[in-house]
Amino acid sequence: MLKKLRVKFIALNMATVAVVLAVVFTAICVIDYQQSVARVHETLDAALAHAGDAGGGPSSGTQPGAQVPADAARANGMPPEIGGKRGGSDPAIPVAVFSVEADGSLAAVQTRTTASIADDVLAQAAAALADQPDGSGSLDGLGLFYEKRTVGDAAYLAFADMNAASSWQTLAVTLAGVGAAALAAFFVISMFFSRWALAPVDRAWRQQRRFVADASHDLKTPLTVILANTSILLEHPERSIASQSQWIESTQHEAQQMQGLVGDLLLLAQVDEGAAPPPMERLDLTDLVEGELLQFESVAFERAVDLQSQLDESVMVRGNAMRLRKLVGTLLDNACKYADDGGSVNVSLRQSVRRIELAVHNTGFAIAPEDLPHVFDRFYRADKARTRDDSGYGLGLAIAHAIAEEHGGNLAAASDDERGTTFTLTLPTLPA
Repeated sequence: MLKKLRVKFIALNMATVAVVLAVVFTAICVIDYQQSVARVHETLDAALAHAGDAGGGPSSGTQPGAQVPADAARANGMPPEIGGKRGGSDPAIPVAVFSVEADGSLAAVQTRTTASIADDVLAQAAAALADQPDGSGSLDGLGLFYEKRTVGDAAYLAFADMNAASSWQTLAVTLAGVGAAALAAFFVISMFFSRWALAPVDRAWRQQRRFVADASHDLKTPLTVILANTSILLEHPERSIASQSQWIESTQHEAQQMQGLVGDLLLLAQVDEGAAPPPMERLDLTDLVEGELLQFESVAFERAVDLQSQLDESVMVRGNAMRLRKLVGTLLDNACKYADDGGSVNVSLRQSVRRIELAVHNTGFAIAPEDLPHVFDRFYRADKARTRDDSGYGLGLAIAHAIAEEHGGNLAAASDDERGTTFTLTLPTLPA
């Protein structure tokens, strides 16, 4: 599913970028073309501005309509030829200006002309514009822009090559190459960022699958026992309750185990992000920790664990007493449970200007480095065992971590073979 989601993510991004680039580049080419055409018409307009005062007549040595090769024209200082879609244009936009004679023929205005036109092209242009009113436009079939103007009793025509406005074609090719390179680069970037963007989704998906599998397994075991006990009871309906107490007590025990698991799951749901926070009040964390220590003195004694504490007096916090008792009790239970025989559990509570720190340390075997980052994951157990024993369901530390975050704090774990294991709760101090 995540693979398909990633493909859709990349495809959507690529399609969006391709459309944006196409629109932007097309707009650039259109604007460039419009500006080029505007420059051409400005040049034609300027060429005709004083055509009436310039006079006409053929230039010496060259007929107005004579076709002159471009190379020869440049070599002899003659104007370049325009029209006929031959390609190429002078950056100065060469123009050819003609006056319309009484018989309809065209005579070049030499003082305004900087280009020549082949006879056949000029004849076709003259025929096409003979009946046209004054104005400007293009003769696409002849590859010419034109402007026609009447000054007094004389009519004048100015022509420029359409290639003078063809810079957009080169620009379009350049932009197409840039666009292709940009899409290739964006594809590589999208591949990288798709992994990064979907990493939390992938992690949440895997955690959800593991959560469902673990919860189902831990609920399946007591349900199996309850159903087996019920089946045994139904096979002997004539027997008294006292004679069947073994199966009844077993059923009750399994039901209590299920009740505890469901309660932990509900508590996790309540402290999850987005859930309504519990009522908070000002409370003495020192008294709360001391009360939990008293509850675990007997547990530590039974397990031959030395329970010690160093607590600052009157450490005040803002929080929910029931949730914080759950957190502290979980840390103490975990420390007593995993301390080595004859080992020790040490609890310290310190307050500084900026934070409050509760540390619960126990000697014993260290948590493996590969397991340490996962100790707060739900249903995670370092031995990966799927049995219900003293290790519990693997929800206690997940609940403790969620409660710490709910109170604006943090719960961290550190463990090594030399110093043992330490869980440290950090909470913000109350404002003065």
